[in-house]
Amino acid sequence: MRNTDLDFFSGKNRSGLALGLTCKLSIQSLVIATIAGCGNTPSEASDEMFREAFRVSSSGNVALLDQYQHAMQDSVLSYYPEYWKLNQNLALQPSATIVSFARRYPQSAMAEKLSADYVEEKVRAGDFASAAPVLSYVTNADDAEACAIAQVRARTGDSLVLAEFKNKVWLTTDSQPESCNGLARIMLDSPLMTSQDRKQRLFTMLRAGNSGHAFAMANKMGAPLSLTQMNQIQANPMGYLLSAPKVIAQDHAYLIFALGRLADSDLNNAISMVDRLAQGVPEDVQKYLYRTVAYIGGTTVLKNNFNAVLPSYFDKSYGFPFSPEEAEIYARQSIRFGKWEGVIRAIDAMTDQQKQESRWKYWLARASEQRGDAQSKAYAQQVYQKIATQDDYHGLLAKARLKQNYSSFPEAYQPTTSDFSRLTKDVHFQRAFALRNIDAPENYINREWNWAVRQAYLKHDDGLILAAAKRATDMGWYDRAIYAADRTEKRHNYALRYPTPYQSTVVNYSNSVSINPAWAYGLMRQESRFNVGARSHVGAGGLMQIMPDTARLVARQMGESYDSGALSNMNTNIRYGTYYLSMIQGQLNGHPVLATAGYNAGPNRARRWQPSIQNLDADQYAESVPILETRDYVKHVMENAMHYGVVLGQGNQSINRLMYPIPQQF
Repeated sequence: MRNTDLDFFSGKNRSGLALGLTCKLSIQSLVIATIAGCGNTPSEASDEMFREAFRVSSSGNVALLDQYQHAMQDSVLSYYPEYWKLNQNLALQPSATIVSFARRYPQSAMAEKLSADYVEEKVRAGDFASAAPVLSYVTNADDAEACAIAQVRARTGDSLVLAEFKNKVWLTTDSQPESCNGLARIMLDSPLMTSQDRKQRLFTMLRAGNSGHAFAMANKMGAPLSLTQMNQIQANPMGYLLSAPKVIAQDHAYLIFALGRLADSDLNNAISMVDRLAQGVPEDVQKYLYRTVAYIGGTTVLKNNFNAVLPSYFDKSYGFPFSPEEAEIYARQSIRFGKWEGVIRAIDAMTDQQKQESRWKYWLARASEQRGDAQSKAYAQQVYQKIATQDDYHGLLAKARLKQNYSSFPEAYQPTTSDFSRLTKDVHFQRAFALRNIDAPENYINREWNWAVRQAYLKHDDGLILAAAKRATDMGWYDRAIYAADRTEKRHNYALRYPTPYQSTVVNYSNSVSINPAWAYGLMRQESRFNVGARSHVGAGGLMQIMPDTARLVARQMGESYDSGALSNMNTNIRYGTYYLSMIQGQLNGHPVLATAGYNAGPNRARRWQPSIQNLDADQYAESVPILETRDYVKHVMENAMHYGVVLGQGNQSINRLMYPIPQQF
């Protein structure tokens, strides 16, 4: 284990006193450093050399990396110098070299990353043949990597891969990796794409204003568009629409493009014109004109607020195929306004993969329940029963629909001696703990940890995962402990999933401002996973991720002077965070769902999203939050709060305790 009295990289002990002997390692001083206390064994000393090798990794000094690789041969981290060396000129490496690395370090985190990065590099260079031998060594691809792999497969003879990715990239208008755009370009020439597929892509790209993609698609369809005309429409969509022709296919394309541009800049004018524009055009064009206004209105709520006409426009567009994006917005807008038949139609239009998600199963049941016939109500109950076996947000909602409470968790699995023995021998977890022990860069630590959890998950080894989570918890490494404990399949330990560090502080400060400590814990778990030093990209800090401006406001409200360093203090961060949560709850009708949304997105936005006419069920409010981050945030905090209610012994739990109807704005 690491010498706990020594901070190796600063050359100081934990009290901050400079040591008489500097513990900066060099190749020649490895043995001396071990004796001096920079590591208790040669293996630990060579672990400590990781940071020095890392500093060299960007210098281009291959010879020195070779020396570090030799010196670190007793370390579980020994593959890093070689990885850095290969990564310096990755695009120039022969595929055999990458394959050799992957075979010597099988199923390892950095072999996975090296292989995936190599495939992406070769795809960017158009060298698909060199990438092909490496594909089998990429087993956990992200979106960009998956699209790069699919390009290689398509270019080396596997044309059926295009069908696998059709729903993923063909109709996507949100920003996506360039490798996915490249895959979509390959699809343009594929005979697997039907004339209907091509028309749908053309209309979708026109609606989104993706003129380049639309231009390419129209050319492939034999109905070329003019970029000059599209630029003129972009500059003045209203002027074009006032006298737009509707005769030929190109006219119809320009019409969709112009209406989309108008809806994006002036939704109300687009709504006022769509009925007239939809007259005298083919049925599929008519449907897509309504789709265009409905979709753009549904995705610009931050600018335009909610509009009750949009679900009906989606209804008018039904019959023309929906993209996955469009189906979700259709469902969400219909949920917001309680248009339950629209919800059913929207979910019916989704892909099979979407339909399998618990959220859409839940909403299909909610919509079916509104029908008057006994069969639909019975179906809803059956779906709720299935979803209620899960302990996630939608499972808790389903429990509430069934009027089921819960006050305890399944019996906690305690890791055994055998589990800990496997943990000690597991090279993936060894690497993660070794990196943690030497304060390596966080991205390397987390990559190795997450990879280790994944490998244990693939082996269905819940015991190993929970042993790792327990060891991490004992170290105060809560974020990775939670990551691990969340991923067990059959054996669970909710104390490790929902830890309660700083319990007396959290409970006392929560009670002092009259908020539920379970809610405070639920928010804190989502914000920082109990990492005191957590910092967001926008400057929020600490356990409750408080923005500096918010901290200044809270300090002023509490009659204190603001200290920028105070947010790093556990006590101050929790005190400020619970006070601010209570403050915005008071501003937002005392409602915990509104306050949770306000904590993430700001209280003014949460207030704007309240219904304007009548009260709205809290699950409808949460699902219609227009910011994805905030939408997911509210769901996770509600879920966490319920489970912390059990952890803190608060008796029977129902998510309805927090998720009661949202009052209308006044």
